[in-house]
This record gives sequence, structure tokens and C-alpha cells, in this order.
Amino acid sequence: MSLPDHPSGEWATASRAEPRIGHPRPARVGPHLVSPTGAAPYPVVAEPASEPAVLNGRGRSRLATFLLVAVLLLVAGWQAWRLERVDNRLAASSAQLATALDRQDQFADRADRLEKQLAGVFDPEAISQTVLPSVFRVRAGNFTGTAFSVGDKAKDGQANLLTNFHVVESVWQSGSRKVFLERGKDEMSATIVKVDKGKDLALLRANRKIAGLDTAPATVKPGQQVVVVGAPLGLEDTVTTGVVSAYRPGDADGPTIQFDAPINPGNSGGPVVNSKDEVIGLATAKARDAEGIGIAVPIKTACDAFDVC
Repeated sequence: MSLPDHPSGEWATASRAEPRIGHPRPARVGPHLVSPTGAAPYPVVAEPASEPAVLNGRGRSRLATFLLVAVLLLVAGWQAWRLERVDNRLAASSAQLATALDRQDQFADRADRLEKQLAGVFDPEAISQTVLPSVFRVRAGNFTGTAFSVGDKAKDGQANLLTNFHVVESVWQSGSRKVFLERGKDEMSATIVKVDKGKDLALLRANRKIAGLDTAPATVKPGQQVVVVGAPLGLEDTVTTGVVSAYRPGDADGPTIQFDAPINPGNSGGPVVNSKDEVIGLATAKARDAEGIGIAVPIKTACDAFDVC
């Protein structure tokens, strides 16, 4: 059987699908491609797989540089974050410390104010406990009065005591200088060292160490509360309280302090003490025909006269 002169239909299509002369490989038409003669189909040739890209030396260097920069940036960022946290903690600690110091200052101020307030509280019992060990009954012949240790200028093993001149006047006038100090069953002798008759003052010295009372540095003011300690009528360790009624700097015999605490014979020479346990004067006299009028010689007058405070 002969083939038609002009191929058509399926055969024409098939013949056009045949590879051309000189083509390196058969064309891929499909899995059922057949030859014009009906022979076995051409084998399908797969395209070669692409080869993996290989980095040259310059590419590797760029990649390494990029990775190094990335790592450095990460490390720098992490360090910056840590430093910021440390700064925040330090700032918070500084603020807490400043607050604590401020509170401490406030507490200190409150404590100072409270201490000042307590110092101004008038407590006769506490004052008496401080003062009484330094106060003695004086026996000078047939006369009794009161004396107290003052200051810290006495020599070792001695004490300076103040009293009124009229308490020891009879002994002084007799030419003797010896008087006796008594507290309960304790008795000691003392010597009259100096006197100031015009100011009604006398300085005694005992051969025993006795704690000296503090003296007030400032002039008293009316209204200040006071404690008077003495031995009225020979009754030692007697305590009375009152206020400063007036300060009279222009009296004929020198400045005097008027107070209203009760006193009696035997109180002469006893200390008049303020709320700070400081002696402001020596009880000296009382009005005969009136109550509540006591007179004291300012402690400054005695200190200046004998230089023992």
C-alpha cells in the first residue's frame, strides 16, 4: 500500500512533530509520540538539573562580614539594654536613699522638738531627785539654814558650797570658821572661806567631793516655774514649788528675784531651781506680814562674788 502524496490528518501532524535534521536531541512532544512508520516512540530526554550555586571568595567574605556585624549589633543592643536597666536601678536606689535621708532628717527634727518640749516640762519630782543629793542642812552654832554644792571648780576631794551670810553670821562673828553639814545620818564639817555681808552671801568648803549643781546662764523671767529646796525649821529635804513673780534689778542691795513658793526659817541659803535643774538663786528672806512673797539672791551675784561657778 502506498502513502498519499500529501500527508494529512494524524499522519501530517505526526510528521511535523518529527525532529529536524541536525537538532541535538528529539523534541519532546508527549508520552505517546510515534514515528510516521509506527515504530516505537522516541525516548523522552529530561532536561539536565541545574547545578547548585557556588560562592566565590568575595561572596563568602561579604557573608561573614554581614554575620559579624549582625552579631555585634545584637551584642551592643543587649549591652545597651543592660546598662539602661542598671541606670534605672541606680536612679531608683538614689531616689529611695534621698527619701530615706529626708525622713531621717524629719525624724531628727521631731526628736529635737520633742526634746525641747520635754526639757520645758516642769517635773518637781524629777528636779528634786537631781538636786537633793547636793543640798545640806547647815548647823552654825544655834542657827540652822541650808547650803548647796555648786560648780566644778573645787579641788579634787573638795566641794564649794553657797549659803547666806546670816546663816553663819554668829560663827563668823565669834572668830570661828567651822560649821557642820548634815544629810540624814551623814554629817561632815565645812569651813567658812569667804563672806559678802552686803549681798548676804557666804562660801563654804568641805573636804569631800560633792556633785555641784548647774547654774542658769540667763536672767530669769516672770512666770518661770521653780522648785525651792531647803530645811525649814530644821526639816531637811523639804521641797516647795512656785513661779518667779518678778525680777528686780534695781534694789538697793543689788538685784533680787521675787517668787511665790512657800519658804520658812531654815530655807535660807537653799537653791531656787528652774525646770532645767539649774539654780537661779539662793532663797534669802520672806515677807513677814504676807504669804507668797519670797526673795532670792540671783545665782549670778554669788558666782561673781566668789568665782566658783
